[in-house]
Amino acid sequence: MTQARWRRLTEWPLTAAALLFLGACAVEVLADLHGPPQAVTETIINVTWLAFVADYVVTLLLAENRWRWFYRHLFDLAVIALPALRPLRLLRLVTLVRTLQGIAGTAFRGRVVAYVAMTTALLVFVASLAILDTERAAPGALITTFGDALWWAFVTITTVGYGDLYPVTATGRLIAAGVMLGGIALIGVVTATLASWIVDNVAQRDVEVQAATRREVAELADEIRALRETLTQSGPSSTGNHAPERDL
Repeated sequence: MTQARWRRLTEWPLTAAALLFLGACAVEVLADLHGPPQAVTETIINVTWLAFVADYVVTLLLAENRWRWFYRHLFDLAVIALPALRPLRLLRLVTLVRTLQGIAGTAFRGRVVAYVAMTTALLVFVASLAILDTERAAPGALITTFGDALWWAFVTITTVGYGDLYPVTATGRLIAAGVMLGGIALIGVVTATLASWIVDNVAQRDVEVQAATRREVAELADEIRALRETLTQSGPSSTGNHAPERDL
């Protein structure tokens, strides 16, 4: 078993686990569950967390250079090692982002745009759940409803920052910092995609202009060649017809 084969085998199962995790978290946060219903959602969350832990351990064991893989994937370690901070458990949904990235891969630009759109929507929704779960019970909290949380996440990820809603807890501010960084990264992707589209259009236009120029040059060369042949054929007869001399 190689690491690449393991990733291919577990990509979609882990995506399903991440979706199940997202559903359980969304129900728990939005319905503000307590008692037995909360125990059910917590069980689902913990089971999916164990799936992520198992994937991390197996991937590490299958790595050719384990130490190198370890320090290059510290974020993966953080994804599975932060269950103590309840809102940050949503970091596990990075599995979905990676799946979307794998789908986009080296595909056409349209798929990249779709990947960015889906990633942005996922990030906004996850950030809304996380900030609501963190803030609504805090003293002096401004974000107490899911609508407020969605508005805050959208304003933050677009780097607008009206300041009408903001987190008052340390964990909430940590989430806000992550959303800000995510927004900057997404803006960079959008900018790079737009720049690539413009460069490709300009390059395509240059190719078309160069092709037209070569075609016109070839046509002009054909016309010159035809003119030379005409002059060559008519030259001897024209020189042989002398004008008559005048009688003196």
